[in-house]
Amino acid sequence: EVQLVESGGGLVQPGGSLRLSCAASGFPLPFSMYTMSWVRQAPGKGLEWVSSIDTIFSTTYADSVRGRFTISRDNAKNTLYLQLNSLKTEDTAMYFCAEDTLRGQGTQVTVSS
Repeated sequence: EVQLVESGGGLVQPGGSLRLSCAASGFPLPFSMYTMSWVRQAPGKGLEWVSSIDTIFSTTYADSVRGRFTISRDNAKNTLYLQLNSLKTEDTAMYFCAEDTLRGQGTQVTVSS
């Protein structure tokens, strides 16, 4: 069974930082062969793509997070990361890691003073 398990969310003040992790398991091919993404959903809003990292470590970002968030992966640990810096209140959302249409259960990030 393919599983994605996110962790690392929490409550942080504006300007603060968090590091999200996503542990992947059960993929039919090695984790390194999958493009992985982070998406988020703010309260009352639809799903928003945040960032992706492909099999050769090329990264892409939504305009809203470019320069503040950094996606990375450790293929030896089957783990995806998202470093969130300079957080803003509008970054408040449930964050999910994703492979194509598969998502984990999410981890909540709340940015508030």
